[in-house]
Parts: sequence; structure tokens; C-alpha cells
Amino acid sequence: MCKTLEVSRSGFYAWLGRGESDRARDDRRLTGLIRGVFDESRGIYGVPRVHQTLLQRGEACGHNRVSRLMRKAGLRSKTKRRFRVKTTDSKHSHPIAPDRLDQDFRASAANQVWVSDITYIPTDEGWLYLASTMDLFSRRIVGWSMASTLHAKIVVDALCMAIGQRAPAVGLIHHSDRGVQYASAEFRAVLDAHGFVASMSRSGNCYDNAAKESFFHTLKTELVNHERYATRDQARASVFNYIESFYNRRRLHSTLGYQSPEDFERAHTNVA
Repeated sequence: MCKTLEVSRSGFYAWLGRGESDRARDDRRLTGLIRGVFDESRGIYGVPRVHQTLLQRGEACGHNRVSRLMRKAGLRSKTKRRFRVKTTDSKHSHPIAPDRLDQDFRASAANQVWVSDITYIPTDEGWLYLASTMDLFSRRIVGWSMASTLHAKIVVDALCMAIGQRAPAVGLIHHSDRGVQYASAEFRAVLDAHGFVASMSRSGNCYDNAAKESFFHTLKTELVNHERYATRDQARASVFNYIESFYNRRRLHSTLGYQSPEDFERAHTNVA
């Protein structure tokens, strides 16, 4: 073997007796920590979030080193694309509010601007629809509702949940697409009763509600696209657990300086 590899016998035996280097031993230790963070995230975190989590836990390590060790260990963030189902019906006669955000998805405090939308979740029993409301300040999901139909009640229930949890002041801006559910008399009545200001995306422009679309993309790529739900009840439990146990409380958000929505609110406001 030494002859074939063109190395000396003495050099081979010297290498054999040298044992594991300090660097290799530390790489093995760090890989264990990386795998722990990766598993805690349910296989969701890629290099940036794994790296940030390690730094927050006092582990001094470089981004490139984490990338190399994750690649060597075969740890890759979940990603998968699926087909889309249309959930927005904007061909109706209800009043349409102007777009008051103009794609400026920033807020200086909690409960200033909320954004809402609807998405779909496939199950063996049929579609389960999810309506949710996000606070733009912290990207926290403050209200949500799930149903087997797309009636206005699903968005009303999500908004009422958010109001019950947050008790926002008069003047809050609520932004959504111009779908029939958000333009309905039932939904507008809730907005009016609490003194909220309605805002809606322009026709055919998905970027006008990009912050909310981003959450649904995250939900799909990190959870829904990797599951097969036999029943709607299974899907409800899974989505509830993702939103309340993981996304709001633990998932690091790049736009929040790699903090979770809950930690960001705790650090910047009295809302928690």
C-alpha cells in the first residue's frame, strides 16, 4: 500500500500512531452541537440560522466552518416546491380599500400594522384552509383560523383571535389582498367596530402582501410539504404546533436580527 501510494513505511506508521488532531477532535465536538441545533429545528435550519444559534449559545465558530461541517455531515435544510391553489377571488362587488403600505413592510411598534392572508393545506380528506394575521413589527402570528371552506368566517375568526390576544388601539392598519373574504361585509364590520383602517393590495400584485406570502412560503417549505395528513384534524394539530410552539417562540427570523418573534417583542416592547 505504501509503495502504491508512494509514501514511506516510516511516515505511514508515524501517521498511524499520531492519533486524532486537536482540530479534528474539535470538529467532531462542533459537529455534535450543529446536529443538535439542526434536530431542534426539525431539520429546517440552514447554515445561517445554525451559525447564529451557536453564537447565541456562546460557541465561537465561523460561518464557513459551520457550512463545511454541515456539508460533511449531510445536514441540509428542507426545501420542496408544490403546486399552488387559488384562494383569492377578487371578482366581487364589495368595496375595495386603497393600498396604504405601498410595499413598505415596516412598523416602529407592535400593533401598528397587521397583514393577513389565506393559504391551503392538502389532506386525504380534502383541503384545509388557514387564515392568519401577522404583526409586521415582530413578524409574530397573532391570530389564525382553520376551516374546510373559504367562507368569510375563517378570516373573521383569525382577526378576532388577534384582537382578543393583543387588544390594539384605534387606528391600526389592517392589510390584506382584495379577496372576497376580506372585502365582505362581515369582515369590514369587525374592522369598523374596532376603529381599524383597511388596506388592500393592488389588483394582481402579489408583492403588495409579500411579508405575509413569505410566512406561508416558510410554513410550506419547513412543514406542510414534508407531511402527509390523513385527516384535517391531523393537519390542524400540526400547524398549531408549528405556529405556537416553534415559529412564534423559537424560530430565528433573519429580518429580526436572528431573533424569534417572541424574543424580539420582549426586547423591544412590553408585548409578550
